[in-house]
This record gives sequence, structure tokens and C-alpha cells, in this order.
Amino acid sequence: MSWVASERYRVRQAPAGLALVQELINTRAIRGYAPDLLADRESAERWLTGATGEWARIHGVDSPDCALSLSDPRALRDLRESFERLLTTAPASGVDPGTAAPPRPASGRGVAVRLAPDEQGQVRPLPVGRGRGWLESALWSETLLAQRAGTWPRLKICRNGECGSAFYDTSRNNSGVWHDVRICGNAANLRASRQRKRIRAAAEGDRDGKDEGTPAG
Repeated sequence: MSWVASERYRVRQAPAGLALVQELINTRAIRGYAPDLLADRESAERWLTGATGEWARIHGVDSPDCALSLSDPRALRDLRESFERLLTTAPASGVDPGTAAPPRPASGRGVAVRLAPDEQGQVRPLPVGRGRGWLESALWSETLLAQRAGTWPRLKICRNGECGSAFYDTSRNNSGVWHDVRICGNAANLRASRQRKRIRAAAEGDRDGKDEGTPAG
């Protein structure tokens, strides 16, 4: 098994269970490149089965029931948007977190988790439920664990608006903004360079026009 959604975009994977949050965000479509994996029940259920299977393998537990209802794909897309907002309003994103309302679970209420000790005797939150409910429980549990471990600020969304894939920043000072500098970084820099040239050319054209229209003294 593998993180199918994230592997489509060849992004750096988040460690352990945090990859589940990254995987949810990367189910989104990128125009002309890959479809939305949560577009309908069949595709959403297929993705969820693979993602929960990979999560279960990492944690050494059994996979949950991944059956979805007809309304669940829409709820999962809402949940995805919640996590996208959470990442883009985090302090490491460069956006003031006070300018946006804090994201909530798609259900609009809290989620249930089970607390249990691991092999080292450390108490950990474990997801409960089935299908969409299990995923929601797992995602917020992994978010809590990542925030406590200090790895959460390294999960980011590519600054290229035409990409928007979630990647794990492995730079020493946590300064990465592109999922791949060669792909999204260079493309963004090229667009910015072209825009500056257009602005400069327009300014020079205006100046030349004014010079030509000035009568000789």
C-alpha cells in the first residue's frame, strides 16, 4: 500500500501518521494533471480504503470499515477545505492566523477519540468509528500529535496557486514554499519576471509618448 494521492504529485512525504493529513489535501484535483479523488462515492471510497490501509500498516493495527454514504464525498471535500485553511493560516505560512476563523471539523462539532497507552506506556489518541467518522477522528488525532511533536509547521501547501499540493518541508530553517523549486518555484519566478518586464515596457512606452508630445522650447 502507499499514499496514492500524494504520490501523484511527487511531493515530500510527511512522517508517520501526519502523512494522512497530507494525503487528504492531495486528493484535490490539479487542472489538466490529476482528478479529484473525492469527486464521487466510488472514487472516495477507493481512496479511503487505500489511505486507511496505509495508516493502519504504519501503526500496526487493523484497518477500519471504509464504507461511505452518498453524502460523504461532499463532507470529505468540506473536511479537506478545513485542513487547507488550517495550514494556510498557520504561523509558518506567513499569514496572520487572526485574520481567518479557526477551522472546525466538517461536522461542525467535536470528534470522538479513544485514549490508550502504546508499547512505551505513552498515552495516545486513537481514532474511532467507521468511514468518514473514523477519518475525521484520525485526522484530528494526527494533527494533535504533530503539533505536540513540532512537526506540524513543516506540513505546507505549495505557494503556486496552480498547484496547491501539500508537501513536507525538510529545509533546515523551515523556509520552503514550493513543493518543488524546479517545477513550481521556477515557473512562479518566470511569471514574475515576465510581469516586471511588461510593467517596465509599459512605463517606458508612456514616457516615450509624453516626450514625443512635448513641444520644443
